[in-house]
Amino acid sequence: MPFTEILALCMIGAFFVMLLGGIPVAVCLGATGLIFGYFGFGPMLFTLLPARVFGVVTNYTLLALPLFIFMGIMLEKSRIAEDLIEVIGLAMGGIRGGMALAIILVGVLMGAASGVVGATVVTMGLIALGPVLNRGYDAGVASGVICASGTLGQIIPPSLVLILLADIMGESVGTLFAAALIPGLMLAFMFVVYILTLGLFKPHLVPAIPADERAMTSGKELAMKLVKVVLPPIALIFLVLGSIIGGVAAPTEAASMGALGSIVLALLAGRLNYRVLRAAARGAFVSSAMVFLILIFAQPFGLAFRGLGGERLVQDAFSLVPGGLDGQILFLMIILFVLGFFLEWIEISYIALPLFLPIFQQAGVDMAWMAILVGMNLQTSFLTPPFGWALFFLKGVAPPSVTTLAIYRGVLPFIAIQLMGVALVFFYPGLALWLPEAIGW
Repeated sequence: MPFTEILALCMIGAFFVMLLGGIPVAVCLGATGLIFGYFGFGPMLFTLLPARVFGVVTNYTLLALPLFIFMGIMLEKSRIAEDLIEVIGLAMGGIRGGMALAIILVGVLMGAASGVVGATVVTMGLIALGPVLNRGYDAGVASGVICASGTLGQIIPPSLVLILLADIMGESVGTLFAAALIPGLMLAFMFVVYILTLGLFKPHLVPAIPADERAMTSGKELAMKLVKVVLPPIALIFLVLGSIIGGVAAPTEAASMGALGSIVLALLAGRLNYRVLRAAARGAFVSSAMVFLILIFAQPFGLAFRGLGGERLVQDAFSLVPGGLDGQILFLMIILFVLGFFLEWIEISYIALPLFLPIFQQAGVDMAWMAILVGMNLQTSFLTPPFGWALFFLKGVAPPSVTTLAIYRGVLPFIAIQLMGVALVFFYPGLALWLPEAIGW
């Protein structure tokens, strides 16, 4: 094996050692890339680095990231998600598992309105977990449905994952948004079926809201609340997604409309003030800075790995996988799933994924279909122990009675459901490709 390829393997090993040592991801990427690249080729390897960094910070599509993040945080800070859970939960309370169904529906609406997982999981954990447990729900089921519903924002557009995958795979954001819509809603439907099945066979785990509590709100009052609370976020979703998928606005333009729309919703709800606006802007700034820092520091890492021959190593390894192209795609899905136990989605997207993509691009694989498979797979990384971020988010706001073990136990069925969703899209590509083709993307 050539010396440079040995360096490429050592670079990967050093990255994981530093990461497990608690060093920030961006520092791990930049340090290993620069050091091992310099040892392999000297400073000449990095002559392209300024141009690549400039390309990241001036990428017009990536400008949508801070705008969508602001939109999600504004909806959280203005307590619009809190209103949604309360009203929808009351409307569905007569069904066994009705509160869980409300959480799933709010997860869909919040995901389609912002795509920010952390804000959705924390908000629903603060607002819904206590009342759901007080109504007799099993702690594991309640935790699992909150974590899983919060991650729907990773696949239901406008998703931050899809925006970055569009940049990595060379596809338009509108194409991936259209491709993800049906699989994302399908996944939410599968969650609903699971909860209804629990209500049918194990009703003690997901009891209905008592009739006397539901009787405290008349049907007319409930209908008025539904119109007042649910319609504005749905209108915002149609404004943002409809303009992108319909080709009326670019993703960045639609994201700016969404950010403005979230401010208008907060104003209509009577909760817009300087404190809320400042908190949303600060949160969006910090989150966006973290994302862009990782994107920038991933550039020397990618340059060094390719320059040291790492890409050739990956191609040689894939050539040994049995089963042809389908076997190679399955192998990639397994690798991404395993990496999800230890790495965040953004690290997997910008470190591991670019190493494998050239193989499938040369084979003529539809990149929109591949992006949805990858996006749904990466969604599980938020739920898989020990480093699933949704688990950390929920544990941080959960009552002391909800143990870490209960949260882990609760998410396992939803991880299985998500893997079933990946399998369905793999075997039936039309689930992802029908809508973009129908629109003409």
